[in-house]
Amino acid sequence: MPVQRILVIDDESQLRAMLKKFLEMEGYEVITASNGKEGLHLFSEDPADLVITDLIMPDKEGIETIKELKASNPKTKVIAMSGGGRVGPGTYLSLAMKMGAARAFTKPFELSALGDAVRELLNAAQEK
Repeated sequence: MPVQRILVIDDESQLRAMLKKFLEMEGYEVITASNGKEGLHLFSEDPADLVITDLIMPDKEGIETIKELKASNPKTKVIAMSGGGRVGPGTYLSLAMKMGAARAFTKPFELSALGDAVRELLNAAQEK
């Protein structure tokens, strides 16, 4: 079975590095982007099996990124994450779910919970 590929999009370099290391230890190939614009470009060049994206970022926010990903690739599995912003993370995360995210996490979150969600979504995608 080929290694599954995950695209992590977040403007926080330390979080990107931590998620990359964690997901690679779980056996996934991981590519990273610092904003939605860069993430969409990487995805268009070589699509990932799953996208994990922050919602509040410069250049292109996560909601817009999810909307564009789902418009061009409706089967793409997306996990949204947010630490808040002006109105708190709940509003952004609920909007992300309406735009097509399969799971949503409030930062900070447990890595084990993220790992479980990643496995669940990728296993479900393989069974179809």
